[in-house]
Amino acid sequence: MDFEHIKENSLVVTNTPLPGYTLPNFLSLLAQNKFHVNARYVPRFIYCLALSTIMTPFYIKERYQFDARINRTSLTKPPLFIIGHWRSGTTYLHNILAQDTTLGYFSTFQAYLPAIFLSSEALFKPLVSASIPERRPMDDVLMNADFPQEDQYAIGAFSPYSYYHGWCFPQRMEYYNNYVCMDQVSQRSIDEWKKIYLYLIKKITLQHKGKQLVLKNQDNTGKVKLLLELFPDAKFIFLYRNPYTLYQSMMKFIRITIPRFCIQNPPKLESVEKSMMDLYTRVIQKYLKERHEIPLDNLIEVRYEDFIAQPLTQMKAIYTHLHLDSFTQAQSRFQDYISSQKTIKLTQYPVSKTVKSKVEKAWGFAIKEFGY
Repeated sequence: MDFEHIKENSLVVTNTPLPGYTLPNFLSLLAQNKFHVNARYVPRFIYCLALSTIMTPFYIKERYQFDARINRTSLTKPPLFIIGHWRSGTTYLHNILAQDTTLGYFSTFQAYLPAIFLSSEALFKPLVSASIPERRPMDDVLMNADFPQEDQYAIGAFSPYSYYHGWCFPQRMEYYNNYVCMDQVSQRSIDEWKKIYLYLIKKITLQHKGKQLVLKNQDNTGKVKLLLELFPDAKFIFLYRNPYTLYQSMMKFIRITIPRFCIQNPPKLESVEKSMMDLYTRVIQKYLKERHEIPLDNLIEVRYEDFIAQPLTQMKAIYTHLHLDSFTQAQSRFQDYISSQKTIKLTQYPVSKTVKSKVEKAWGFAIKEFGY
């Protein structure tokens, strides 16, 4: 088993998030990597650099036009954070919650091009629409520029603090992994991350005219305490999944996605696998250590298998526990979306003895903690 079609995918230039990065951030990331770009990815690199450069005047204009309003924007309603490891059902939950018209969220366009979405949507949104695949290659879920998206793409566009940087620059994957939990970085980095994230959240709040936000960012699973320092009344939905199947789903995700993101040759898949498994341990253990900081009424933990089996029942439980009062008015839209997804077939992952042994050795604590 190796990365999927790595040579063929090197010619795909549009699937990586790098074109939406601000030029200063893109150049800073390149400098961190000593401008190391492998030859097969030069076309992808040129495309990314060109788009980032073209976007720069629009970015400057947007900051001049909107920064004062963004900084004055108040968050009158606590954010609702969807957390949990990658491949734990966070996208499905995010998409359902987005049917609630009382909530705001980052769309794919806004998350991929966070520097210019307030003033340049008409010009750049068609470009995003043309750049993304119709369906996510790892799970066949529909994609659209208007659909909800992970806000870690937005913070990654402005800063070095995103897990996906390690997929774009896989030769330094461990370096960027340190920014997930923020437990091996300087206080200066933590303060900068807070400043940038708060700016982006105020910006999307301005876009949504003060609505309560639902924010999906798997990186945030390792940042609960830091999030509470920014938003003491924040609400959290933590999703967890059978570690045996999560491992296999993550390996599929990695094999398919890294060749579409990177501008460096990835390390051997075994090395990336170890990195993923080590990070899971760090993130989930950090969450287990910090979850007691969240008031009981502001945290609900949801088992992936239960959520997939009875999504509407689980949605009602989420709204009830977190004291969200719009379930009744959103219920029919939830049901319509859930019904529209019934044609998607979930991948079945038989658990081999090798996988079972590997997962139990590395993630035995999670198997025990979550009752698998």
